[in-house]
Amino acid sequence: MRILLLCLSLLLPAFAIADGQAADNPRVLIKTSEGDITLQLFADKAPVTVANFLSYVDSGFYKGTIFHRVIPNFMIQGGGFTADMVEKKTADPIVNESKNRLHNTRGTIAMARTSDPDSATAQFFINQRSNLRLDWAPGQDGYTVFGEVLQGMDIVDFIATAPTGNAGGMQNVPVQAILIEDIVRQ
Repeated sequence: MRILLLCLSLLLPAFAIADGQAADNPRVLIKTSEGDITLQLFADKAPVTVANFLSYVDSGFYKGTIFHRVIPNFMIQGGGFTADMVEKKTADPIVNESKNRLHNTRGTIAMARTSDPDSATAQFFINQRSNLRLDWAPGQDGYTVFGEVLQGMDIVDFIATAPTGNAGGMQNVPVQAILIEDIVRQ
């Protein structure tokens, strides 16, 4: 009987993982004007980044922001500007976790940043194709991957085809705003 109980106690944690998802890896839904995108976040691989992202999600920060940078066959970027190209005030930047061995492959979500590797705040991008040149490598700081698209890659692909122009001093801005209506936990 003790052996049976021991075996069950060892197996139960495996059954607590649904769909291959670690219990501490939450899912979120990005509701956009073009359709919904479901993400699996990797808190086990990028804990600081996921906690930061979820703090913005939980505060409602992303509601009413846009995808402000769209480059076909590369990525779509959003989470920092309103439709009138006003940048939202953010919390302090976070540490770069790009050495987590996750790769900027098609369908992954990563943090946008400046040339300073530890400058990510709220903006993120979804890779429309594999962009391994954005990964960490010796002598090259990368962009922290912290999740992946589970559903809605067709929406990402559609957003990437949006006609773009210049606006607010930036390039590759969709001519018609692509709204992030909200991002919520699932």
